[in-house]
Amino acid sequence: MEYTTKGTCSRKILFEVEDGKVHNVQFVGGCNGNTQGVARLVEGMDVNEAISRMKGIDCNGRGTSCPDQLAKALEQAIQK
Repeated sequence: MEYTTKGTCSRKILFEVEDGKVHNVQFVGGCNGNTQGVARLVEGMDVNEAISRMKGIDCNGRGTSCPDQLAKALEQAIQK
């Protein structure tokens, strides 16, 4: 899946959800080390657990962050 981010340095998030698990997360843009870390931490994680852990994380008062945007992307993916 592909999700276009809003309000973050990263422009896009690519990912897969298979059997309720998060896989192959890739951020386009953003803080490379941080986004790689987030991607590795959620690999294989239950999608609902990933959403609950990341939803609402704020980056410097922006009202969102790369992890929060990933949570929103995952929410969209499981609603389809």
